[in-house]
Amino acid sequence: MRVLIGGGTGFVGRELTKLLRQKGHEVTVISRQAGPGKITWADVESGGLPPCDGAVNLAGENIMNPLRWWNDSYKSDLFSSRVGTTKTLAQAIASSPSPPHTWVLVSGVACYRPSQATQYTEETEWTPFDLLSRLVKEWEGAAKLPDEIAKNTRQVVVRPGAVLGRDGGAMAQMLTPFWFGVGGPLGSGRQPFPWIHVSDLAGIIAHALDPSTQLPADQPVVLNGVAPAQVTNYEFTKELGRIMRRPTIIPVPGFALDVMLGTERAVILTQGQKVVPKRTLETGFSYQFSDISSALRQIVGS
Repeated sequence: MRVLIGGGTGFVGRELTKLLRQKGHEVTVISRQAGPGKITWADVESGGLPPCDGAVNLAGENIMNPLRWWNDSYKSDLFSSRVGTTKTLAQAIASSPSPPHTWVLVSGVACYRPSQATQYTEETEWTPFDLLSRLVKEWEGAAKLPDEIAKNTRQVVVRPGAVLGRDGGAMAQMLTPFWFGVGGPLGSGRQPFPWIHVSDLAGIIAHALDPSTQLPADQPVVLNGVAPAQVTNYEFTKELGRIMRRPTIIPVPGFALDVMLGTERAVILTQGQKVVPKRTLETGFSYQFSDISSALRQIVGS
């Protein structure tokens, strides 16, 4: 299988590329700079879609980039880097003489309204309610293919929670304070913490790309990219501290996160959603790291 990956040089993209190549598939990455096994977004815009059996978009400015202040310029980049690249790929697929059999967009769980009580599955209906949910709405809307193309190209949307792994993602900024013994719950700590190990997220994407995987007839098919074991931020924090043998007694007040990150961005950490991978499990996907303990042990090397 030949797979084209937008944003393939990022944290999740590297893991997906490694997994697909281990399975014997051919991978071409779309990035800002060309190179071996790479093409640029300008190449796609000018030359169209290269021959491929599956296409994936993972591109997007890091929403938790600690070097970027939360302002209008940054918000604009968040939208353009996601919606723009997704639109580019969708248009290239739609105009291709031989479109791929599967088109996968990886978006996020920010579409679901934060709640400590409501449980969300892939079948949950939702409407935008804040900046990040509007981003998901535009993002997923940009991926939708014309009906005549969708007859032959399967559309899949994977909505991941916080992606955990050794080499990037949410853990990159968490580990340092924990090593120094100053890690602690964020805000109240009672908020749900939807999460997934990066290896499982790559696995779900590869599972969706596999033409033998039986998926519902919905167009697009939504798969929640979260682990089946739900935890709160407090439970996650305590388990990470236990595995690292570090104290977790210093909570980070919600107002401090609002100041540091901006209120619209801080909600990712101070609020959360109970997200269930109902359909993901129904498709037969098998998790490597279904509980937070096994995931964290693999990540911190204990």
